[in-house]
Amino acid sequence: MAEDFLSQDEIDALLGEDKRTETETEEQKVRPFDFSELEHIKKGDIPGLELIFERWIKVFSERIRGLIPRISMVNKDSIYVTKFENFMSKIPLPSSYSIVSMKPLKENFLFVLDSRLVFVIISVMFGGPAKPFKVEGRDFTRLETRVISDFVEIALSSFEDIWRNFYPVEVKLKSIELNPTLARIVSPNDKVIVVQCNMDIEGYEAPFFFCFPQDLFLPIKEMIFSETGFTKKDPVWDKELIKKLKHLTVSLYLELERKKIKVKELVNWKVGDQIQLNKRKDDLLLLYVEDKPKFKAKMGKMKEKYAALIKETAFERDENGRKGTESGNKQQ
Repeated sequence: MAEDFLSQDEIDALLGEDKRTETETEEQKVRPFDFSELEHIKKGDIPGLELIFERWIKVFSERIRGLIPRISMVNKDSIYVTKFENFMSKIPLPSSYSIVSMKPLKENFLFVLDSRLVFVIISVMFGGPAKPFKVEGRDFTRLETRVISDFVEIALSSFEDIWRNFYPVEVKLKSIELNPTLARIVSPNDKVIVVQCNMDIEGYEAPFFFCFPQDLFLPIKEMIFSETGFTKKDPVWDKELIKKLKHLTVSLYLELERKKIKVKELVNWKVGDQIQLNKRKDDLLLLYVEDKPKFKAKMGKMKEKYAALIKETAFERDENGRKGTESGNKQQ
């Protein structure tokens, strides 16, 4: 019977072997974390680039709605630094990789359209829901490639407009690649600055990306890492604002007569009563624009419709007797 029991040495040996095996297993599971793999940038760390994209989003949002009217919103999600290989490994396939140059800056950058975004755009353009449809193991069709090309053209042209007003660059599309191995703009371990933007189409949000080599902005690092390049007026945004203002609709009112009457007279008015006007044919009448008197005009007719011929700007006299804008309530 004694031979059936293990000795203490044998027990210790077995326990030691178990501990060693357990330790080896734990060591295999644990690996050192490389903090250089991902380095998120706090908001404000690259103020110049932040401002570029804030302004670009505003202009791009308006222009892209001409292609895709059902877009709800475009926004900048985040800016971070990572290794190029880490960024590329997270992009689903198929996706579109646009290689873009920014002369006189030497490096190229990538403009990446996530496949989920492309498929949602195709769906809504043909009256479907804002949901990506499943695709497995195929490239983009000719139609999808054409939509991608139009999208990229609008994005890059508006991007160039924003840059041109504080540092002149020529943003030029070199090629659109569907194979990620052909879209290598830097070595796999090189650092890149990634700007992730999101596009909301009727509640479905899909990403697209700008990927800049970290060395791309070295010649203009003072502008990118500060706000000095953006303190001056932005002509692009002014141009967009003026264009919007020109399409506003305003109300016009021509004042025929101004009278004071008592309430007891007003309540007794009935259909057929006449109101005597003291204006003559050649008298100038006040033309109101949104409740403000702006012009003096003569009333007439043009092609059987009443019309007003503007003759001069309207003025009033203020408390000191100086001329100002004419006051008064509008009447028709």
